[in-house]
Amino acid sequence: MEELLHYFPNVTAHQISQFELLSTLYKDWNLKINVVSRKDIDEIYLRHVLHSLAIAKVQPFLPGSSVLDVGTGGGFPGIPLAILFPEVQFHLVDSIGKKIKVVQQVADGLGLKNIKVTNARVETITGQYDFIVSRAVAQMETFVRWVKDRVAKKSNHDLKNGILYLKGGDLTQELALFPKAKIYLLSSYYKEVFFDTKSVVHLPLKFKGK
Repeated sequence: MEELLHYFPNVTAHQISQFELLSTLYKDWNLKINVVSRKDIDEIYLRHVLHSLAIAKVQPFLPGSSVLDVGTGGGFPGIPLAILFPEVQFHLVDSIGKKIKVVQQVADGLGLKNIKVTNARVETITGQYDFIVSRAVAQMETFVRWVKDRVAKKSNHDLKNGILYLKGGDLTQELALFPKAKIYLLSSYYKEVFFDTKSVVHLPLKFKGK
């Protein structure tokens, strides 16, 4: 929690209590269903919460906007972002039912009213969103194919509507097909060694009307 408060000093008392409870809920659920690796659960704020919130460092979300979290797994980056942005609507999607069950229970336990949870493949999801977020669930080319029709037409943020993707390592080859992609190094925002090889990739996507 110390790192979180250092990097996000403007969180409210209510948000602090939610972030504190988040750790307890995940530790309890992890005893029943392994949604966070055993190694990571003791460093959940560093490896999961702060990592998720790196997206907020690149692009804070405006009230009233909508965000789709694809392959959310145990609820990352969606749940930490939903705590940070209570006036933004988040749709968390994963094809694995047992993980989505945990996500729903954690969201309920935290009292998050701005989260919708769906057990489905993203290709079956309808609707448009300002941004689509994820933590490296597929190569960018595959991911774009999954979500290319899900981007809202009107952009209201500093960055154009599209993908905000948490990725690690050298992305040169993977992003060669996407000249409009911009890489934001997490070491620009966080000092911990864990973030030295990690990035947020922003890829603007055009609205595809039916």
